[in-house]
Amino acid sequence: MPAAEINTSTESFCARRLKVLADPTRLAILRILLEEPKRVGELNALLNIEQSLLSHHLKILRQEKLVVSERDGKAIRYKIAAGVAYQQDKGINIGCCILSF
Repeated sequence: MPAAEINTSTESFCARRLKVLADPTRLAILRILLEEPKRVGELNALLNIEQSLLSHHLKILRQEKLVVSERDGKAIRYKIAAGVAYQQDKGINIGCCILSF
């Protein structure tokens, strides 16, 4: 494709998403959630990081619409957003490319 035909808004979207997933903790969160939805406490136990840091990472993933949250009693449960899981939970469709594990 000639450079003049590149859609810069698509490129910006893709670059932003890839930047979000360049963080090892956020990538680990997505890999965990590919298996099944988890409460914040369950994620915290698996990742062994400060809850405030986990909340920060989850906020970024929510803002990018990679994960969604839902109330589960007093807890919050996180899951992969619709359309993000790919090939029977073996990868992540980030809208511009697919990351597989």
